[in-house]
Amino acid sequence: MSARLEPGDTAPDFTLPDADGKEVSLSGHRGRKVIVYFYPAALTPGCTKQACDFTDNLELLAGQGYDVIGVSPDKPEKLAKFREQESLKVTLVGDPGKETMEAYGAFGEKKLYGKTVTGVIRSTVVLDEEGRVERALYNVKATGHVAKLLRDLGLASE
Repeated sequence: MSARLEPGDTAPDFTLPDADGKEVSLSGHRGRKVIVYFYPAALTPGCTKQACDFTDNLELLAGQGYDVIGVSPDKPEKLAKFREQESLKVTLVGDPGKETMEAYGAFGEKKLYGKTVTGVIRSTVVLDEEGRVERALYNVKATGHVAKLLRDLGLASE
């Protein structure tokens, strides 16, 4: 399993295809803060909840200088279906080879229904305008995570 990122680390750059097959690079977001979140699979209940929560709060986040990028092992076609079916507005990119997930420590051993399995570790990494890690959150819950993140970032009222 790859090492997890820590605050102060420089985030690994990536270039991955979005739901339309266009390349999205982390370096293309320099000058803005970025929330990169990793989720196991499009069109599944927990991942849908998380993506919808980020979409519902995208205007607030964008107004505070944040871009949001969701990363899963899905191909662009599945991401496009996910975006359309759920009216998602966040940028979704696919990492079928899981290289980016591994570089961020978001792929490896995890517990699933009491068993140890290898897979995507639901994670969120918050980056500053220079691409440095401000927060690295691993094994987050799909439900309630975005609300907690907003509180932690000082963007939500209690």
